[in-house]
Amino acid sequence: MARKLLLLRHGDVGDEYHDRYIGSTNVSMSERGYQQVRAISAWLRRQSIDCCYCSPLERCRETASIVLERSGVDYKVEPDLREIDFGRWEGMAFADIAQEFPDEVKRWSDFDMNFAFPDGERIGDCVGRVVGIADRLTEDPADTVLVCTHGGIIRLLICYFLGLEPWQYILFRVERASVTTIELFDGAGLLCGLNETGKAGE
Repeated sequence: MARKLLLLRHGDVGDEYHDRYIGSTNVSMSERGYQQVRAISAWLRRQSIDCCYCSPLERCRETASIVLERSGVDYKVEPDLREIDFGRWEGMAFADIAQEFPDEVKRWSDFDMNFAFPDGERIGDCVGRVVGIADRLTEDPADTVLVCTHGGIIRLLICYFLGLEPWQYILFRVERASVTTIELFDGAGLLCGLNETGKAGE
C-alpha cells in the first residue's frame, strides 16, 4: 500500500486561458508554466518518487516529463485523472456562463450529482472515476507516488482521502505547479502539505 501521495497540479497555460474553464481542452503549458514546474522539480526529486501516474492531457504530460527527467522513473497515463469535461462551457469565462446558463449554474453550485455540464460530463461520473483512481493509487505498493493532474481532481482527491463530502472541494484552493501531500494510513489520508512549491526547503 502506498504511504505518501504527492499530488502535483500542472503549470500555467497562458494568459488567454486565465479565468476560463478548460477542463477537457487539451492545451499545452505556457513558458511561465514550464518555469513554474522546473522551479519545483528539484524539491520533488528529493522526495524519493517511486512511480508516477499522469492525466492524459498534454499540460500534465509536460509537467511529468520535466519532473521525472533523468530520474529513471516513467509516468503511467491514467485516463481517470483527466479534468472534468465542461462541455459547451469550455473556454468560457464564468460571467458569460452565468448570464447564458443561470439554471445550470445553480444546479452546479448545489453540487447536484446528476447535473451534467451542457454536452459535457455529469458531476457524479467525475466523482465516481476519482474514487476509482483513489483506490488504485492507495493499492499501489510503491512508498511514494507522484500524481500529475488538475486542480479540480486534486481537490476531489483531498475530500476522498480526508473523508469529506465531495461538495466540500470548494474549501480548498490548489495553485498551479504546487504539490498537495497526503500520507496514507490504512487507506485513510492525512493532509500534510497544501500548495507546496519547495521554496521553503531550498
